[in-house]
Formats: sequence, structure tokens, C-alpha cells
Amino acid sequence: MFDFTSSIDRTGTGSLKWDKYQGRDVLPMWVADMDFVSPPDVLAALQNRVDHGVFGYTLPYQEVVEEVLAYLKRQHGLEAEADWLVWVPGLVPALNLCCRMVGDPASAVMTSTPVYPPFLSAPHFSNRKRITVPLRLREGTWDFDWEAMEASVTSDTKLFILCHPHNPVGRVWNRDELERLLDFCERHDLVLVSDEIHCDLILDDVPHVPTLSLGERARERTVTLHAPSKTYNLPGLACSYAVIPNPALRKAFQTAARGIITEVNALGYAGCAAAYRYGEPWRQALLKTLRQNRDLVFDFVRDRLPGITMHPMAATYLAWLDVRALDLPAPVSFFEDAGVGLSNGIDFGAPGWLRLNFGCPETTLLEGLHRMEKAIAKPLN
Repeated sequence: MFDFTSSIDRTGTGSLKWDKYQGRDVLPMWVADMDFVSPPDVLAALQNRVDHGVFGYTLPYQEVVEEVLAYLKRQHGLEAEADWLVWVPGLVPALNLCCRMVGDPASAVMTSTPVYPPFLSAPHFSNRKRITVPLRLREGTWDFDWEAMEASVTSDTKLFILCHPHNPVGRVWNRDELERLLDFCERHDLVLVSDEIHCDLILDDVPHVPTLSLGERARERTVTLHAPSKTYNLPGLACSYAVIPNPALRKAFQTAARGIITEVNALGYAGCAAAYRYGEPWRQALLKTLRQNRDLVFDFVRDRLPGITMHPMAATYLAWLDVRALDLPAPVSFFEDAGVGLSNGIDFGAPGWLRLNFGCPETTLLEGLHRMEKAIAKPLN
């Protein structure tokens, strides 16, 4: 019914992902957008909006607000209110606003590494101190290092940024872990920012527990960030939103945005509403494809890529690869020379690791994996 096998030519479209290697025989498997056509109903909604022909400044109109609230309730059991929603043209700007909305330049922001690079850059751009605490890897499972977090937090720390589900390690945090993190934030009076942009891309049979579902204490100190962009492959539409129940936090977020953040564009709203209203059959088909691709990568790494380790992952379309055993001086350049473009673990706070995007047709994925296989075979012969 939906096509996840065709290779779409993205050259000449201003693609960040593909134009990075323009003129080179390098398969781009780095930045987190997929090489799949977005849902047909979303394309139809965008075409209808284009046919209207007028693209003035656009407010979050009733239909899109209702679709977001219905989605949060239907998909995640979260009873949100329209006033809680603050729209922003991207999750990265939202992360930066969160860092600016509390404290002052003497304040600190805490997060756990490895993590999506804007988590690490946002405190710097906001003139805040950054405190990073590495996640623990025990028997193939990543979790929080609670003792190290307690030892690292300071009286100046005002914010904790959580990636949930986690990019790049693929963990889906469970209710007990979230409750314990909320305890930590309460004890040290931290605002909790929960990036839940990957929450509809869970590949295993485990639930996504919205941070805001933990009750009134969570609603008092939590800002949740959402967008349809990762799930429905719409990042170029630049449409995301923060869910902020606490009026004081919401006002602080909006104040931080004044004069900096523009309106979401008309096509962003149209794509968001259509994705949430009509996109579920497409999402289910996507998840089936991503599960197959995830398993393919896992098996290939285990059986045919000696010196590379991939631990089990439950969510996202991003494989986190440990290449430290290969002892490569420049892992990204090594694989680029072999024709595969991967994300550098250094940018995530983890030298010696690489991130591979398997949100692509199986033929593309296999070609990339075979190129990696050939590359690491040479120095081993």
C-alpha cells in the first residue's frame, strides 16, 4: 500500500543530507531525516494548501490545535489543553529557548551523554554552563548514572534536558526511571525539558510513557517538546510545539522567544494536522520497515563487521555503533573514503562512536553496510 522500497533522487533539492556529499560517491547515512516519501494524505493536504495560493503569516488555527490535542490523547493518553501549546519552527530553537527561559548566565544546564548534539550546544549558545553526565552501559543496556548525577549537580543548575526516547542510544525510558528523574529534579529544583520527538518511533513492544503523565508534580516543572517531523519525515516543514502546563514556565518560554522566533509557516501547520489525522496507517507500515532495517543492521554488524559493536535499541531509526576497537584516528573520514557518510560520535559527546541512519530503502542500507564491510576488511588483511 505504501512504498518504502523505491530510491528517491534527492539531489538538486537543497537536501542537507545529500548535498553534503555532492559530487562524491558517498551514501549519506548521517543526519536524522529519512529517504522515504511522506504519507500520501499529507502530500494531498499540502497540495490543497498550495492550491489556495496565499501564504501570509499563519496562526495555529483551530484544526491543527484540535488535531494535536486529539493525537496526544489518542496516542499517548495525555489530556492536554490548547493553552498549553506553544508553537515553534523547530525543536532545536525550542531547546535553546528552554535554556534561556530559566536562570541567568551563571546558571547551569545538565544532560546525559551521548546525546543529540543540540543538547550540548544550546547551553553554550544561551550563555549557560553545561554539565554532562555519561549514561552507564551495563550488559548492553544504557541507563542513568544516578550517583554521578548527584555528584555533578550544583546549586546553580536550573535545567535538565532529557531525550525520551533517546537519540542516539535508542532507549525508551520506563516509568520507574522517569519517576526517579523527576525526584532528582524536584530535589534540586530543576526544570525538566523532555524531548519526545521520537516517541512514535518505538520499534519494540514497550510503551512510551509521556513525562507529563506522571501527575501534577511533572506538570509543574516539565516542558515537553514534540513534532511530527521525525515520524512522518517532515523536518523541512519546520513545525514543532512545546507542551507547557505551568503558566509561569509557559510565559518564560514565550518571553525568551520574543523577537527571535518567527511564526510556523502555513505548510508546516497543514502538514502537521494531516499527519496526525490521517497518518497512522502509514506510520504502522513505516514501523514494520524500520524494524526490519534495525534487525538487518544489528545482524550485519554482529556477523560481518568485526571491531564494531551495536547494542540492542528499542526506538528511532538511528543505530549507535561503537567503533573504538578498530582504533581509527578519524572514523568518519575513514568510512567517508569508503563511500558511507555517518554522524560523528564526538558531536554527541562520545569519541569513537558513529551514528548510522537506517531510515532508507533496504537496497541503500545494504549497499552502505557492504561498503563498510569492505573498508574494515582491508586493514585486517
